[in-house]
Amino acid sequence: MEWFAWPLVALAAASWAYCALAVAAVLAWRRQPVPASRALEPVSVLKPLHGLDDGLEENLRSFFTQDYPVFELLFAARREDDPGLALARRLSAEYPRIPARFFVTGEPPYANAKVWSLEIMTREAAHDLLVMSDSDIRVTPEMLRVLAAEFSDPRLGVATCPYRAVPGASFWSLLETLGMNTEFWSGCFVARLVERGVHFAVGPTIAARRRVIEDVGGWPRLSQYLAEDFVLGQFASARGHGVILSRYVIEHRIGAQPLAANFAHRLRWNRSTRRSRPWGYVGQVFTNPLPLGLAAAAAAPAHAAWILAATLAFRALAAWSVSHLALRDPLCRRYWFLVPLQDLLSFVFWLAGFFGNVIEWRGRRYRLLADGRFERLVAPSGAEDGPSPGRG
Repeated sequence: MEWFAWPLVALAAASWAYCALAVAAVLAWRRQPVPASRALEPVSVLKPLHGLDDGLEENLRSFFTQDYPVFELLFAARREDDPGLALARRLSAEYPRIPARFFVTGEPPYANAKVWSLEIMTREAAHDLLVMSDSDIRVTPEMLRVLAAEFSDPRLGVATCPYRAVPGASFWSLLETLGMNTEFWSGCFVARLVERGVHFAVGPTIAARRRVIEDVGGWPRLSQYLAEDFVLGQFASARGHGVILSRYVIEHRIGAQPLAANFAHRLRWNRSTRRSRPWGYVGQVFTNPLPLGLAAAAAAPAHAAWILAATLAFRALAAWSVSHLALRDPLCRRYWFLVPLQDLLSFVFWLAGFFGNVIEWRGRRYRLLADGRFERLVAPSGAEDGPSPGRG
């Protein structure tokens, strides 16, 4: 084997080791016990809204039908005529025994509009235990019972619900779903294992103590960051509060996006992730074994067959453990042959994430700062350049 092939083979072998680590990480997470339900404390569920997502009615209905003794639902949208807010009000009339309140926030003072909605709802929430959930989330009736049981541990401050992504009716949405349900969550489970705990949070559904949010600086501080979810967990862990990946898995209905919108979303995600956890982002090179295996096979053609065979075997094992053992995702079993294509596409966007610091979000442009904060880029005329980002 030529000298220049050895580094590539070493990188490929490191990616195989990562895949094995992903399997171990999933098994370790599955061994995390769910505490028995004791006295279940009241819960406030905060739902930022912005328009009508695909499947929004069933998403919201799944929260009205929680099998839980005492909880309230709070909904916030920027405008009184927001169709998502109107839908939430209609559903509330169908479930009159479920306390629900509705808020119109107006234009947000923060670049991160979702945080403004969460700040208003947190201020008005009746209970200390808050469950913050995006509008594209669907759950089963026992969700609040599982989370409340986990929070019976007085040391726990923040819990992230792992999610099983569900695509919309587009090919690009399907590919992204396969990546989320294999590659993305493998990284989260591995981080939990190698860092001996969880020191981050992931956005679609997070439960937290109100006092923990206040302790890390409150929503005004978190609003400065594009990935406010990630830094909430990071800051809470740094302050000594317990942070976990919950044993409850939600459904994240990511909707259908055409090619251009999907690619813009992927680029924004990667640029944001690189600034939220710079060294972790570099380590993501090992989460895509196929590109590394192809490069190693091309550099060492005499050994290409066994390099590719090992790469595919380890990748399949890791994908199966995350998608099936952890997330119970049926899509990867049906569309396993698309995982290599998703891996190649993900690798391209991972490389692209190293370049540039400008993102577009809901029609407006922002500059990402080195520490994960972000700022609005205003046109020279000072004119508005589209709706604000975030839900609500």
